Amino acid sequence: MEVTIFFFDCGIAYGLILIFCYLLFRSPRKNINPMEWTLIDRCLLLILIYFFMVGCFSLILGIMQMMPAERFPYFKWDICLPFYQVYRIFGFFHLLLLAIGLFLRRKKMESPMFAHFAVQLNAIFLSFTCYGIGTVTHPGPFLLGMAFGTFFLLLFGLKYSLTWISTFTFFLVASMIAVWLGLIPYSPVTGPPFIDGKIDNFYFVATSFFIILIFLLMIFIITIIIIRWRDRENSLSKTTILLKKMFGRYFSTEVMKTLIENPAAIELGGERRKVTIMMTDLRGFTALSERLEPEKVVEMLNVYFEVMVDVILNYNGTINEIIGDSLLVIFGAPQAMSERTQKAVACAIEMQNAMERVNQQNKSKDLPELEMGIGLNETVVIVGNIGSSKRSKYSVVGSGVNITSRIESYTVGGQILISESVRNKIDGILRIDGQQEILPKGTEAPLKVYEVGGISGQYNLALEYENSLPVILTNPIPILYRIIEGKMVIQNDNEGSMVQLSDKSAVIDLKKTLKPLTNLKMKLNNLDEKLNTHNFYGKVISSSKGNGLNHIIRFTSIPPEIDAYFHAFRQHAIK
Repeated sequence: MEVTIFFFDCGIAYGLILIFCYLLFRSPRKNINPMEWTLIDRCLLLILIYFFMVGCFSLILGIMQMMPAERFPYFKWDICLPFYQVYRIFGFFHLLLLAIGLFLRRKKMESPMFAHFAVQLNAIFLSFTCYGIGTVTHPGPFLLGMAFGTFFLLLFGLKYSLTWISTFTFFLVASMIAVWLGLIPYSPVTGPPFIDGKIDNFYFVATSFFIILIFLLMIFIITIIIIRWRDRENSLSKTTILLKKMFGRYFSTEVMKTLIENPAAIELGGERRKVTIMMTDLRGFTALSERLEPEKVVEMLNVYFEVMVDVILNYNGTINEIIGDSLLVIFGAPQAMSERTQKAVACAIEMQNAMERVNQQNKSKDLPELEMGIGLNETVVIVGNIGSSKRSKYSVVGSGVNITSRIESYTVGGQILISESVRNKIDGILRIDGQQEILPKGTEAPLKVYEVGGISGQYNLALEYENSLPVILTNPIPILYRIIEGKMVIQNDNEGSMVQLSDKSAVIDLKKTLKPLTNLKMKLNNLDEKLNTHNFYGKVISSSKGNGLNHIIRFTSIPPEIDAYFHAFRQHAIK
C-alpha cells in the first residue's frame, strides 16, 4: 500500500512540475534570468523546487519499500510514515499556494503578502526536513541551509531572505534543543549512521543521494552567480563604452563622470542655477550653404565642429545644443564650476583663434572659409531634464538664453560680444575693445554689450587678428543695397559706392545714415551683368559724416565670384 502512495505522490509532484513549467514558459520570455522575473514568478519557482524535493523523497521511499526488509533492518518505518504524512500536509499548502500564485500571475498582480507566505512555508518545511535527517550527525542541514540561503539572497534580496533565515534558524535550533532534552526523537528518518561498527545501508544511500543533490544545487547556484556577474560586467562595460561615445560628444570627462556617479542627475526636473551661456553662429552660413552641394555643407560643418567641440570640452563646457551651424554651450551645469565665467571667455577666445585651423582644413579640401560670431551672457536659468518619462533632454530654460542668442546675432565674424553681467563678473582681467547699446527684439530697455579682445590672469589669451589694411579706391565701386531686419529684407534698392576695401571689410558712402549693427544685402551696380546677379552681405560697424555719409561695414558673406573681383580690384588699386 505504501509503495503505491509513494509512487503516486512522486508522479503527482513531477506532473505538477511539468504543468508548472508549461504555464511558466509557454510564451517566449524576453528575460530568461529568474532573478529578474516578477515577484509572483519567483515565488512559483520556489514552489517548483519544493515539488522537486518531495518527488525525489517519495521516489527513494518507494524504491526502498520494494526492496527486502533485511536490507534496511534498522530503518524506522513506524516513525518515517507519520513523518511522511506531514510532508503531504505541506504538499496541500503548497498546492494551495500554487493555485493562488497562478491566479495572481494571470491578473498580473504583485503581492508581497503572498511572497511572505511562500517564503515562511518554505523555511518551516526545510527546517522540518533537517530535523528528520539529523542536524548533528548529518551534513545535509547546514548544506541545505547554505544553499537555500544563498538562493533566497539572489532570488528575493534582503527583504524576504532575512525573514526566511530567521524562521529557518529558529525552528532548526528549537528542534536541536528539544532533541537534547529528550522531548522528540533524534533523526527519525535516517536512523543511526553506524550499526555494529558498520555504516547503515539506508543512511549511506540516503545521505549520498542527499549530499549529491545539494552539491549539484550549490554548483548550479554558484554557476548562476558567476555567469550573471560576468554578463553584468560585460553589459556594464558595453554600456559604459556606449555612454562615453554618446555623452562624450556633449560633456567633458569630468561632467560625464559626475553624471555616471550620480544617476539621480538624469531624473526629470530642474533646479535654479547661475550659469554662463555661450552662443555661437557662423556668419553668412545660410547663403553659403545655398551655393554648395549638401555633402560639401556637411563636410564643412564636420570640420568646424570637430575643432570647436575639442576646445569646448577642454574648458569643461557642456554642449547643450547643436542647431545647424550654431552651438549652445553651458558653463556651470550639470556640474557646478568655479571660475565658469573666466573659462567661458577664455574658451570663446580660443575658439575664435582656432578658426584659422578650421579654414586651413577647408582650404585643403577646396571649401570656402568660415567666420564665427560668439555671444556670452551670465544669467540665472532653470537647468535639468525637461520632457516626458519616455523622451527628455537636458536643457536650460530662461530669458537669459534668449538674451544670449540676441547678443550673438549682433556679432560679426571673429567677434566676441559679452553682456554687462559677464563684464561685471570678471571686469579686472578683460581687454575691452569696444562697447555699444543694442535693443534686442522683445526687450524694453537697451542693453550694453562689450567687445572682448583678450583675457589676462591664468589664461592670458588674446584674439589673433589677420585682417589686411583697407585700400583707398581711386574709382569707387557702385553698389545697390537693401536693409535686413531680422529675417526680412525691407525697402527697395538704394544706391551707394564702395570707397575703401580690405579682405573682410569696406567703407561705403551712402545717401543716408544707417545705425551701427544694421545688416545689409548688397550687390554690384552697373558692372558686368554676371557679377550684378550675385548678392553679398555685411553688417554696419560704424558711421561718420565726412565728404559723404561714410559707413564701415564688415562682410558676413561673399560669394567666390565677388570675392575674386574684390581681390583683383584691390591688387589693381595697390599698383
